Amino acid sequence: MGEPAASGASCPGTFARAWAKAVSGTSYLPMTQAQLEELLQRLTHRLAAALRAEPFDPRVGHQVGAELVAAHIASAEGLGRTVEVIQLRLLRDLGLVGDDISDRLARLLATITTGYARALRDRTLDEQESIRRAAMVARAQAERALRDSESRFRHQATHDPLTDLPNRTLFTERLAAAINAPGRGADRVGVCFLDLDRFKVVNDSLGHQLGDALLVQMAQRLRRALGEHLVARLGGDEFVILVERTGGTDDVVKAAEAALAAVSEPALVDGHELSVTASVGIVERPVAGTTPGELMRAADSTLHWAKAAGGARWALFDPARHRTELARYALSAAIPAALDRGEFFLDYQPLTSLRDGTLLGVEALVRWRHPELGVLRPDSFIGLAEETGLIVRLGGWVLAEACREAESWGADGGPAPFVSVNLAVRQVNRPDLVQEVRGLLAQTGLPPQRLQLEITESTMMSAGAEDPVRALRALNDLGVRIAIDDFGTGYSNLAYLRDLPVTELKMAGEFVTGLRAPQVDPASRTDERILASLVSLAHALDLTVTAEGVETADQADLLRAIGCDAGQGWHFGRPAPAARILEQIR
Repeated sequence: MGEPAASGASCPGTFARAWAKAVSGTSYLPMTQAQLEELLQRLTHRLAAALRAEPFDPRVGHQVGAELVAAHIASAEGLGRTVEVIQLRLLRDLGLVGDDISDRLARLLATITTGYARALRDRTLDEQESIRRAAMVARAQAERALRDSESRFRHQATHDPLTDLPNRTLFTERLAAAINAPGRGADRVGVCFLDLDRFKVVNDSLGHQLGDALLVQMAQRLRRALGEHLVARLGGDEFVILVERTGGTDDVVKAAEAALAAVSEPALVDGHELSVTASVGIVERPVAGTTPGELMRAADSTLHWAKAAGGARWALFDPARHRTELARYALSAAIPAALDRGEFFLDYQPLTSLRDGTLLGVEALVRWRHPELGVLRPDSFIGLAEETGLIVRLGGWVLAEACREAESWGADGGPAPFVSVNLAVRQVNRPDLVQEVRGLLAQTGLPPQRLQLEITESTMMSAGAEDPVRALRALNDLGVRIAIDDFGTGYSNLAYLRDLPVTELKMAGEFVTGLRAPQVDPASRTDERILASLVSLAHALDLTVTAEGVETADQADLLRAIGCDAGQGWHFGRPAPAARILEQIR
């Protein structure tokens, strides 16, 4: 059998192009079409040479199959089309003929397929190994990162990242150990709760970055000054000092004073020289019977006492004061429910004409019928309601109840007194005050001229803004009376009243207390002249004057003599329920 011969002009390029067209799109090929045709033309020459070679060696097909896989012609469809195009066109396009040419081509196709499969298997195994190794590396890196993260979570779970001081968690653990751990030998323990004064001003004016630098410097100072004690940062500008095994209050006071001294030294931060002060709340007590939470709450309360006293000082926990504040808090917290249960009621105190003794009006005074504490006067809870903002709801109830009860006093057609109701600062500043009053008057049927709203002198001054004054003027235009209560205890300035919608001044009881018969107290002449001047000036501004706190006939006579219009006090009647006022009217 001789060597296969060409039957005509061979054309490897034509076959290579047909091969390239057949396998294009069967898989992703990282080459251009021209590069693919060049590769397949080179393989075509190798196949043709193998078919002509003597002796015939089909192992060339293994290499061709492997090169196809290496060139990323690595899919079942790509192999199938390769076999198909070689079988149909290779001999014809290259003009190869011979006795055994078909057998040679079949054996060559078999080795191409085998080489292709082996190469594809090897590549798959290599990729799997690469993936396995990458996974191992990634797992190792993840485990290393996890260990590092856990480690950092542990230099962060117990320490403050900014100052590197122990944080709240570590402090709480140490405090709990000092109180509860057996065998530590600590009979007493102390806590100093420290807060920088006006630190917010530093942050707002110089920026948080400088504020953080200041905190770091303060932390370093506290650590140096109190090295024997645990100093922790709770957050913000709050630090806390744990004094274990104290021999008494003096040990904790000594630590607090050392901390204040360390903080008070001028601090140079980023070119700024800052003067810093701090406030400290001190608690020292036996460990028996206490808890970390109780200690920290007590220290926090005491810190607020130091702040309220002006700062730059320490304050020592006072159990009696703490109980009083807790009672006040409980009382303020009970106000909403007390309103819902109807525990509040009104008494009324007469405002009597000093000229003829007629009843001009009454002042509504709120009382609280507390289920446990009995009847409480306003001075027990009004201040709490103002601090918490509950005065708006409570004051609204008083205003509505006073209007409702007062409307019935004129039912018989005779002259009826006006009702005077106190308004707090928060009520005066409410944008819907006019609508509220107008709605109550319409709802109850009370004529506007029979309602007087009392505003303290300081409240009126704080209400000097345009909107509150506009509201008061609208109420005055509606016919509602506006009175300044406790006049003389604040600014005592009549000039500012010219532009305010005020109809009456109620002189503070302090002025009336000093009025006595001249033969008893010659100094009362001075108080009398002061009152006379104020009354005269008020009348010049077309204001009526009511004197509060009138307790004796002599005081009433003197007030009448200087021209005061009305009086209020025990001499004319003590606060009484609405039914008593109705009897007095009839």
